Amino acid sequence: MTSDEQQVNAPSVMTTGSPRGNPYDVFAEGYTTENEANLVNGYYQRPAMLALAGDVSGRRILDAGCGSGPLFAALRDRGAVMSGFDASAGMVQLARRRLGDDADLRLAELGGPLPYADDTFDDVVAALVLHYLEDWGPALAELRRVLKPGGRLIVAVEHPFAVHLMHREAGREAEYGYFATTNWVEEWAFGDQRAPVSMWHRPLHAMSDAFTAAGFRITTISEPEPDPAAREAFPDDIAARSRFLCFLFFVLQAD
Repeated sequence: MTSDEQQVNAPSVMTTGSPRGNPYDVFAEGYTTENEANLVNGYYQRPAMLALAGDVSGRRILDAGCGSGPLFAALRDRGAVMSGFDASAGMVQLARRRLGDDADLRLAELGGPLPYADDTFDDVVAALVLHYLEDWGPALAELRRVLKPGGRLIVAVEHPFAVHLMHREAGREAEYGYFATTNWVEEWAFGDQRAPVSMWHRPLHAMSDAFTAAGFRITTISEPEPDPAAREAFPDDIAARSRFLCFLFFVLQAD
């Protein structure tokens, strides 16, 4: 997504078919390097997630789809008691390198049974992971199970209208309409590390329906500005705008 109203992503091209294996095992190192301090992750997604989390001192938090652990580390630095899991062994290895051998990190699939007891966590953060799933039901049910009553699920996903604009500008609107739940596959490249990545678009109402069906109450929907420091770090990207379509953020409370 490269227009003024869409996110700037890693280099990618549209392709067909379904990726085999976990693509993050292919480009774990390259993705992590790109992710550390780029505009959309370092100055937009993570600051927004931290702002929505607020004061986390002493709270037990699960990082669902923790990747190489930058959000885990930031929340731990703010006093949270952290656990995390990811489906990519390569990303978990990088997270352990970042966080230390004593960090509670697991290899697990979002959407399958999670290795945690009922009512374990005060909060779950799920940053840019749900949009890899066709069916959110099993994943949300498991996250609801491991949350304490009244606990929060803080979510970042691809903004559905930004995805719609991407397909429309590419002439794919008839195939990937806004109101349908559709799959597309892109090849992501980080240096010489390349792999196809499968993602699912769904409209906003389908997201809210999935959240409420899983027993969550939506307390916040956010389309934030980037961190103020982004203006100095990326002057050409945001000189003419204070906001851009990129990700959509939710705070959900477990009823």
